[in-house]
Amino acid sequence: MRILLIGPPGGGKGTQAKFLSEKYNIPQISTGDMLRENVKNKTSLGTEAKDYMNMGQLVPDSLILNMMKEKLNHDSMDQGYILDGFPRTLPQANGLDEVLSDLGQTLDIVIMINVDDEAIVDRMSGRRVHLDSGRVYHIIYNPPKVEGLDDLTSEKLIIREDDKEHTVRNRLEVYHNQTKPIIEHYSDKGIVNKIDGNNTINEVKNQIEKCLL
Repeated sequence: MRILLIGPPGGGKGTQAKFLSEKYNIPQISTGDMLRENVKNKTSLGTEAKDYMNMGQLVPDSLILNMMKEKLNHDSMDQGYILDGFPRTLPQANGLDEVLSDLGQTLDIVIMINVDDEAIVDRMSGRRVHLDSGRVYHIIYNPPKVEGLDDLTSEKLIIREDDKEHTVRNRLEVYHNQTKPIIEHYSDKGIVNKIDGNNTINEVKNQIEKCLL
């Protein structure tokens, strides 16, 4: 089964992708992990990507798609995979179509997790992080024992730049602008299933599993 998960930043894609990966025993593929893997292993594509990253530039779509092609052509992908948040733009979706066509593959289903913007802002702007350990808290859903301090070290927790309200709202605007044409693109193929991501993690998980029956 070849699955594409789409959803807003902080919408729970990563969590749901892990559930699906364990249930169906198929790999979860995120572009971030794929990039890090190529850079760490010093592949030719990874070295090229690192040059762009060192210059503070975005890695071009063509390079990401070449990495994706190598990844999806591996034996470990024979039973299927979960694409987590890629493609993000229409050009990337068209590029992925070409890659899949070259490999003789097609996506079976696109799952779009819809979450209200205000719920996303609430989820993300409430996050607090202990930098050294990576421990994550939430002021409402998972508060530290002492406000503003890490449970284990009593060191100060911080709000990451990505989690600040103005940053979250900017990211959501970009997401909406980029995602609408992607959903139209896949709707034309008749493979889009929309899920209400405002529910609990388990309810969202159950909705997704029903789509896959």
